[in-house]
Amino acid sequence: MTTTEPARAPAQTQAPGPARTQAQAESVRTRARTAPGQGLTWSLRGRGPDDVPVLADAGPPLGRPAGPATGRGVRVCVVDSGVERDHPLVGPLAASWVVVKDGESGGITVEPTTTGDTCGHGTACAGIIRRTAPECEIHSVRVLGERFSGTGDILMAGLRWAVEQRFDVVNLSLSTTRTRFAQELHSLADSAYFARTVIVASAHNTPVESFPWRFASVISVGSHQEDDPELHLYNPDPPVEFFGPGQNVTVPWLGGRTIRTTGNSFATPYVAGLCARVLSAHPRMTAFQLKNALYLSAANVRHAPRPSSPPAGDTGDTRDDSEN
Repeated sequence: MTTTEPARAPAQTQAPGPARTQAQAESVRTRARTAPGQGLTWSLRGRGPDDVPVLADAGPPLGRPAGPATGRGVRVCVVDSGVERDHPLVGPLAASWVVVKDGESGGITVEPTTTGDTCGHGTACAGIIRRTAPECEIHSVRVLGERFSGTGDILMAGLRWAVEQRFDVVNLSLSTTRTRFAQELHSLADSAYFARTVIVASAHNTPVESFPWRFASVISVGSHQEDDPELHLYNPDPPVEFFGPGQNVTVPWLGGRTIRTTGNSFATPYVAGLCARVLSAHPRMTAFQLKNALYLSAANVRHAPRPSSPPAGDTGDTRDDSEN
């Protein structure tokens, strides 16, 4: 398994509306996940539009994906090396778990832990998420050991557990180059997508094949070199979809310290934090809609003016339907 290598979201205006408590926001997300028609996976045979009503969210205005939202009511899980508790730039953790593999039986379990971070990587990611979405609820699942060591089966177990817990956003600043895990990771990423758990995954720092960031059901992130710490860009040349600030950024580290570092790993939690802010303001959004909101609000996406209406009596149809 390899670690890849940051961030912050724009504080802009939000369309006016009634404030929601955390409990109300969580209730809305729960209703959205169990909405009528959710089980109608394969066809609508014998049913019509009235049988599958969808309560739509107007969504964010162009260029303003989250408005002033702070991530309140959104649960974010950092699958990484753990998170140092009470780091001043991270703040309180909701809970911490560790993936444990039994040396004799080979069985893998996920257990609560009070141990913090083993190498600093997860703390850095959690700090960027906290800076971006200060009121989100951060959870930690440790899948890496000291010196960034880890295995594909431990990564799979930690990510699967996070998806099963139905976290709103999962930050995965990790990838594996082992192709034997690719199909299982692909299926897991799809399961998360359909369950409305958004996996934000970092691309590898070098041009090698790795997973799961290459899958369309996750939000894949690389890093840009712009100075603006609140800037994200859309990539018109996939497979990486978005770029966040990831060059020479200041991040929290072990022992209450900060360091400056570079890499896609640290651009990814910026986008994860931005997703938390969007979901805080628009809790009914799906992963598909979140991607679209990120695309429309990216600094390099230009919005063409709407075409003017055709003159009265002019349908605007210029096709030639005459026969030769």
